Amino acid sequence: MSTWHDYVQRNGALPEWPYPVNYGKVNEVVSDVLVIGGGVAGLQAAINAARMGTKVAVLERGHAKRSGSGGAGVDHWHGAVTNPCSKVTPEMYTQACYDSMQGWTGGHVRYIITKESWDTLLDCEKMGVQIRDAKDEFKGADFRDEKTKLMFAYDYKNRHIIRVWGYNIKVKLYEEAKRVGVNIYNRVMPTCLLTTGGKQGAKVVGATAVNTRTGEFYVFRAKATVIATGGVGRLFDFAPEVTASSSMGDLNAAGVGEAIGWNAGAEFVCMEKTSPGRLAGYAYAPYSMANAHNTYHGTPIVDANGKEVPWDDAFNRPIKKIQGRFLPSEGQDFILGEGIGISYYLEQYRNNGLIHDLPERIREGEFKLPLYADLTRLPEVERRSIFGMMVGNEGKTRIPIYDTMTKAGFDPDKDLFQAPVMPLEGYNHSNFWAAGINTPPTIRSLAGGGFLVDWNQRTNLKGLYIGAGGNLFGGGCHGESHTTGRYAGRHAAEYAKTAPEPVADKQQVEAEKTRAYSALKQGKEGNGWKEINAAIARIMRDYCGQYKNEQTLNLGLRLLNELKTTELASAYASNPHELGRLLECHSLITVGELVIKASLERKASNSILDFHRLDYPAMNPPEWNKLLPIRQEDNKVSVRELPLDFHLKAPYASSYEENYQKHCVK
Repeated sequence: MSTWHDYVQRNGALPEWPYPVNYGKVNEVVSDVLVIGGGVAGLQAAINAARMGTKVAVLERGHAKRSGSGGAGVDHWHGAVTNPCSKVTPEMYTQACYDSMQGWTGGHVRYIITKESWDTLLDCEKMGVQIRDAKDEFKGADFRDEKTKLMFAYDYKNRHIIRVWGYNIKVKLYEEAKRVGVNIYNRVMPTCLLTTGGKQGAKVVGATAVNTRTGEFYVFRAKATVIATGGVGRLFDFAPEVTASSSMGDLNAAGVGEAIGWNAGAEFVCMEKTSPGRLAGYAYAPYSMANAHNTYHGTPIVDANGKEVPWDDAFNRPIKKIQGRFLPSEGQDFILGEGIGISYYLEQYRNNGLIHDLPERIREGEFKLPLYADLTRLPEVERRSIFGMMVGNEGKTRIPIYDTMTKAGFDPDKDLFQAPVMPLEGYNHSNFWAAGINTPPTIRSLAGGGFLVDWNQRTNLKGLYIGAGGNLFGGGCHGESHTTGRYAGRHAAEYAKTAPEPVADKQQVEAEKTRAYSALKQGKEGNGWKEINAAIARIMRDYCGQYKNEQTLNLGLRLLNELKTTELASAYASNPHELGRLLECHSLITVGELVIKASLERKASNSILDFHRLDYPAMNPPEWNKLLPIRQEDNKVSVRELPLDFHLKAPYASSYEENYQKHCVK
């Protein structure tokens, strides 16, 4: 099969645009529920809204069959605490997440996830996703329940994290969405949310979009809207030639959902929270290097002389037997596991891992670099479950890692594979391939903040619901995205049943159409989208890195605005694809402004948020132990204060279960 590179080499030029271009043509789509984003959360929202008898449309930037951060597959599913083998309750799990984050996560969203995660996974099983060891490949393993044939990760005692064969999970969701009558519009780029009267803060009645193949304009009108887009990459760093293989995220995630929500007047919290950058070409392809973390949890690590690195429990006490790596130790209630969207763990929930003082012991010569993963030292069932079942199903590993290494001759029964050689601080964490030590400190990633929602997963805007992981305060990763999408879809459908017919404001539609097509009128001498994206990332690195103050933040705002009104305003698009990418740049600037404005409002440093104000160096002052919901009102920033446990205070009930029973839609 000929590739794009082959074509250019053969013909000496780029091909003509292969699709009919119809700039200016307007298509109107009317539905009960509109879902923006066709990833795993979006398709779950659409499927469950359609099952309630509503007419559903999905607006997807790529192609919903494989799109999104979870589109390529998954190997283990978190939060399934109501499965028949679990010894963890929803209250226990939610409190563990909330306490570990010292309250800086949405406890209500966490509880919704734990109440419905197992049911959501069972629904995926009905769609054709394998979640059990049906062929008895791992019969007798410590991590397998012989009665249900479920398999578990991290904590073999409490059994709440389920290993799954999820390589086809997105395809099965797509097939189910089509089966229940969901109308999917692929290759359309959202540009704004439509609101009653075109007013900021008013009820949401749909969205506008541009087709990135034909250039046609779309007006989606809906009684209820669910934003189910991913998070945002490319905000602090833009190097597409080296980035794609080094991140767990989707490079197409440009913060579009957050941007259109912010512009419409939706409320956000903790957007000032960041963490060391991952979406960059400075680390390694996920799981391609020796490590003992996440999918490779429990893997023996040896040094250049074959000496094995010991393991510690969460309290830094030695673990002598391999089996102990997968069990809670004395003083632990249970192990939460990695990949749930929180950045801090209390000792009673933290994973076991390699010795905590490994860098010092390497420096002293006890262990000689390079280090290697030695799967041969694991029991055979553990070895096959890691390099085979899990690496063979994870989204970013099935093809680039598992297939590539297997075809190259790697045999986990006899071969070792090397860990990166890096500054010793990088060995502080067992996840060597993503070691932040290799990423410049100015490069950050948004982490944990997002839309603020109530117990219905509704925003402050009528008709707007959020179902996602990365852009939902309290959300998590893969399984959590499925579950929150499913929940939001049901609530949106319930609201749509009694909502009035949506009416789009003609003036807002025309203004948005003019804005969306503005790049088509510019001269070819203007900048392209890549130059704009690189400039956005440079501004964010320079003025909103890990350390900031009032002056740097205000300079960043000024420069983003100048970029928007000069270079971006004169940028040129030669085809609908480039037009879509330029519209993404608009979204990235909007999210950058949101992050900076949220950072300006928090006049205190905070360790959990990894937030450092040089002009307010006091760390975690008690008077700033509060959320600062931020939104736009008449294009001006509006901020209020909210206690961390707002979800258990009036007007809500004081217990998680009472709130869930009152608000959940069956």
